[in-house]
Amino acid sequence: MAQRILQLAAEESPERLQEALQGLAEGELGEMVTRQALRGRETAALLRGIFRGSPCSQPSGVLRRLQVYKHCVPLVESGDLHVGKVSEIIGLLMLEARQLPGHALAELATSFVEVIKGGSLSNGKSLELLSTVLTALSNSKESLAYGKGELNGEEFKKQLINTLCSSKWDPQCVIHLANMFRDIPLSGEELQFVVEKVLRMFSKLDLQEIPPLVYQLLLLSAKGSKKTVLEGIISFFNQLDKKQKEEQRVPQSADLEVATLPLDQLRHVEGTVILHIVSAINLDQDIGEELIKHLKTEQQKDPGKALCPFSVALLLSIAVKHRLQEQIFDFLKTSITRSCKDLQFLQASKFLQDLCPQQYDVTAVILEVVKNSAFGWDHVTQGLVDLGFSLMESYEPKKSFGGKTAETNLGLSKMPAQQACKLGASILLETFKVHEPIRSDILEQVLNRVLTKAASPVSHFIDLLSNIVVSAPLVLQNSSSRVTETFDNLSFLPIDTVQGLLRAVQPLLKVSMSVRDSLILVLQKAIFSRQLDARKAAVAGFLLLLRNFKILGSLTSSQCSQAIGATQVQADVHACYNSAANEAFCLEILGSLRRCLSQQADVRLMLYEGFYDVLRRNSQLASSIMETLLSQIKQYYLPQPDLLPPLKLEGCIMAQGDQIFLQEPLAHLLCCIQHCLAWYKSTVHLCKGAEDEEEEEEEEVGFEQNFEEMLESVTRRMIKSELEDFELDKSADFSPSSGVGVKNNIYAIQVMGICEVLIEYNFNTGNFSKNKFEDVLGLFTCYNKLSEILKEKAGKNKSTLGNKIARSFLSMAFVSTLLTALFRDNAQSHEESLAVLRSSTEFLRYAVSVALQKVQQLEETGQTDGPDGQNPDKMFQNLCKITRVLLWRYTSIPTAVEESGKKKGKSISLLCLEGLLRIFNTMQQLYTARIPQFLQALDITDGDAEEADINVTEKAAFQIRQFQRSLVNQLSSSEDDFNSKETQLLITILSTLSKLLDPGSQQFLQFLTWTVKICKENALEDLSCCKGLLTLLFSLHVLYKSPVSLLRELAQDIHACLGDIDQDVEIESRSHFAIVNVKTAAPTVCLLVLGQADKVLEEVDWLIKRLTILGSDTSEDSTQASNQTQALEKGVILQLGTLLTVFHELVQTALPAGSCVDSLLRSLSKTYTILTSLIKHYIQACRSTSNAVPGRLEKLVKLSGSHLTPQCYSFITYVQNIHSESLSFAEEKKKKKKEDETAAVSTVMAKVLRETKPIPNLIFAIEQYEKFLIHLSKKSKVNLMQYMKLSTSRDFRINASMLDSVLQEHSTEDAENEPDNNQSSTAEQPDENQEPQKKRRRKK
Repeated sequence: MAQRILQLAAEESPERLQEALQGLAEGELGEMVTRQALRGRETAALLRGIFRGSPCSQPSGVLRRLQVYKHCVPLVESGDLHVGKVSEIIGLLMLEARQLPGHALAELATSFVEVIKGGSLSNGKSLELLSTVLTALSNSKESLAYGKGELNGEEFKKQLINTLCSSKWDPQCVIHLANMFRDIPLSGEELQFVVEKVLRMFSKLDLQEIPPLVYQLLLLSAKGSKKTVLEGIISFFNQLDKKQKEEQRVPQSADLEVATLPLDQLRHVEGTVILHIVSAINLDQDIGEELIKHLKTEQQKDPGKALCPFSVALLLSIAVKHRLQEQIFDFLKTSITRSCKDLQFLQASKFLQDLCPQQYDVTAVILEVVKNSAFGWDHVTQGLVDLGFSLMESYEPKKSFGGKTAETNLGLSKMPAQQACKLGASILLETFKVHEPIRSDILEQVLNRVLTKAASPVSHFIDLLSNIVVSAPLVLQNSSSRVTETFDNLSFLPIDTVQGLLRAVQPLLKVSMSVRDSLILVLQKAIFSRQLDARKAAVAGFLLLLRNFKILGSLTSSQCSQAIGATQVQADVHACYNSAANEAFCLEILGSLRRCLSQQADVRLMLYEGFYDVLRRNSQLASSIMETLLSQIKQYYLPQPDLLPPLKLEGCIMAQGDQIFLQEPLAHLLCCIQHCLAWYKSTVHLCKGAEDEEEEEEEEVGFEQNFEEMLESVTRRMIKSELEDFELDKSADFSPSSGVGVKNNIYAIQVMGICEVLIEYNFNTGNFSKNKFEDVLGLFTCYNKLSEILKEKAGKNKSTLGNKIARSFLSMAFVSTLLTALFRDNAQSHEESLAVLRSSTEFLRYAVSVALQKVQQLEETGQTDGPDGQNPDKMFQNLCKITRVLLWRYTSIPTAVEESGKKKGKSISLLCLEGLLRIFNTMQQLYTARIPQFLQALDITDGDAEEADINVTEKAAFQIRQFQRSLVNQLSSSEDDFNSKETQLLITILSTLSKLLDPGSQQFLQFLTWTVKICKENALEDLSCCKGLLTLLFSLHVLYKSPVSLLRELAQDIHACLGDIDQDVEIESRSHFAIVNVKTAAPTVCLLVLGQADKVLEEVDWLIKRLTILGSDTSEDSTQASNQTQALEKGVILQLGTLLTVFHELVQTALPAGSCVDSLLRSLSKTYTILTSLIKHYIQACRSTSNAVPGRLEKLVKLSGSHLTPQCYSFITYVQNIHSESLSFAEEKKKKKKEDETAAVSTVMAKVLRETKPIPNLIFAIEQYEKFLIHLSKKSKVNLMQYMKLSTSRDFRINASMLDSVLQEHSTEDAENEPDNNQSSTAEQPDENQEPQKKRRRKK
């Protein structure tokens, strides 16, 4: 039959063809097509023949065509046909479909939908036909029966698509269906249906099928719904990531049958999807714009949804395209700083922590992206690197005034920026570890920034470089040429940068000889440079080389200040077999350094400060270094035993024209000799074995003996020397403006330094000998005389340096030893000798002052002068020793006892207290991780506790109790014995130590209760102490609960102390806090209360923003969101309600003109602005839901109307009255002394203008509040304006009492002209004029 149809079709006789086809039974036609298709013979020709014999003009022809279509769809999907045959059949069917009438198309499309719903599509080939059918259907104009009614083709298509998207899809055909919809013309609504359906299918598909489906969706998004597509993809992968994390956190139990997500598979799929999206954005920039827009909107609502690891990785991949890079990086940087600020904001308030417990941390997400990028996400790495550098440059450490980097300042305002900079460094370091191909690029960029940013601080880049070298030491070897290029620029860099850079790349010098040689060449050139900084850089470089290239036989030093880790092992291998070469190399360097001893003081100074470290790390260089130092000191040492002074000071200075400079820092040279000699005697001497040759020993003993004799002789003669021997006495000129004055200052500082060096030397070598200690005291006498003269002269010159003592030459280790001996050494054998030193109060004060200076230096710069000054471990140990002594000294000897015999200057107890405060601050800044060990070291009773057992809160509470006792003693002492400075220090120490307490602990609550009690019971009149105590109280209270009730009590006390703005009102005298009294109430307490109220307002404002976000969030968790919204609303209204009562008190208080009035007016404006924000939130809530206004809000509005707004207007009148009084007073003065007082009057006027400036802002804020209240009243049908009274304080207002007074005066004048009424009018006048007069008096 098939052959006959083909034959008839070829003969082009349509009538016979139609007859033949009509003769076929219903099933035969289908069987014939199937047989022909399976045999692979002329199927297309057969189908054409059938279509030719089935014209669409005849109903039978249409039916026959439908039969063919309905039969061909399952045939094509069966998978029995060859692919080429399938394409041929589908192509023909698609061509013929357009000729079908509308009803036939509708029937065909409906049958297709049924097939899809039945899930019998296997390969989706027939869906190409469905797209053609639906397209043709949408163009059909005829009415089609649908259900009981009729629809046109477009509407029918819409109904079919709706049905299709509502039905169940076979996961296998989702991709084919998505592909099909691309070819169908869809309206915006239909497209949204389709996209949402495809996105819902994501979770039912196998992970590997997601990328092709995403690809189809992105192609589909060309029609629209870009936001929905992107949102759905991001949300899906965010959920998968969360699920994956959960599975890793909770190991799956055996009874669970949920298939776990393979991590590597998930990451690879995510990577592929990101690539698809990036490709789509390359073709269509609108997708990129839509993505950024969507994430920005989402981030306002829920940052956790917007910035998940997947979306961040996606953004960073897109950021490589320069058109969007700036937008993306700005968005990410804003998100990071905002996240850091929010976390910081939450940590500072218990009230906020209770309301918003969990907070999103974007930094963890970005670091997770770095970790994920290890799974072949090469497209993300460049974005990560760019982001890292962008963060480090945007939030780099700032240079403070005076040129030093303010890095150690951990102020709260700087925290977010510091965290962002640190995050940038972490991103780069982690990316460096994970991605090998990009390592050289990161390294090059870091080195470039170190070189090009010489003017600004680069310490953060140097730290990063150091970490990079430690993490992958051999990478530098591959990039050694880049490092060598950097060395060429060393002489142009600041000395701090040079030292940091060389320390960072130091491991490479041991591994790569070529790099080392190139560095030496650069340094050799730099030594002869004209630039001082270049010569200093050369010295720094050579000292570093000497420290790190050990010669065979050198002692291994456990005091190594730089831990190198993996690189050290490799470096030491080289050092061992190359030690002979090292020796020649080190001696060559020493030869170069000797030349520097004839250069400027700064260069010599670096050498003297560096030699000790070299000795300690490379002991075989001892004899060379000691000989160098010996030959240097001999140039200034006068060997004759009776010659005074023992050193040639004139050789240490150099004149250049009119200016005089220090040429030889003699004190530093002696200091270096003293430390090197002490180390040499204690270490090398003890380790000398039998194998040492005698000659060498004799030679070494020679210089040791030389030094000892020299130091003994200098000590003896320095004690005998008078100040006149140095040309220094009280009559000498010390002014910095004259040459002689500069010379004398240099001499004085050198002599004082020499005395200090000798004090340390004699104490250390004296072995508690009485004679030696007398020498120490003699040296101190010389030092002290000079010190007093310098202080006196500086005071006369009114120099800023007057109060500063010269930088001490004592080492930190010696200071801790000296203090321990002076205050804590109870050994019987030492008693007599130590009594010599203890007898001098000046010496004791000096010892504590130096300790204070050293701690201050450590706090400000992170290191101290002298040996081990840069070694954190040694510094920590010394700090612990010093703290123990100062703590014992302060708690054992009361200040009052000491002060009775005191002459001038600070008492030792006060210095101890100041030292303790600085130490506690330094510990929290520099040694946060070691605070448990520090507190352990202070507690002598519990010396053997394990580190893990240390309870920081308990230990801190113990220390706090000691200072509490001292503070109570101070507060309970008589007025004469009260020491304001000591009290302030005690309060500051308590607030510093309170940071170590856990806010949830019992000890914290006890301390808070005690602080409240102190403030309630002590009527302190000292303003600084009052301020300190209240600041402490607030800082503790916010970590326990909201301080609004506390503020209310304080406000009531201020009102009671200062009186009411209406003098007729008597205030109930109820004092909650004795600390609030007439002296402290204004401005001290008032400003503190207003400051704290402003902080509460900021918190409330933050919460209202959260409320607005929750209100606009229309996600599935609506019940959870509404519960959270209710909790937030309740918290906000309660806070504002109590704050209104605080302002109710303050606004009625007769505050003095000035800062208090100004601050109060500003705080009131802020309050009304925040009340307006809350009302706006409720207006929005009324729009979106039909919720009624809660009773709480109504009460708040009522409270504002009755207790705040009227009083605000009265207060404004009061403020204007006191200002007009001050103006009239100034005018009167002006009349008396016209010329002299003109300036004073203009100043008063300017002050009045400045202080009345906030008034219009306040009135505007009140009116805005009332305006939105009217809006809310209309929306909610609740009359909230019934609680608000019409305001009276305007620019044009009539003061009723004043008007009565003036009218009365006029009537009196009239009455005087009438003799009959004269008596009565004079009798009435006093009564009627009484109130205005009283008001005028009150204004004063």
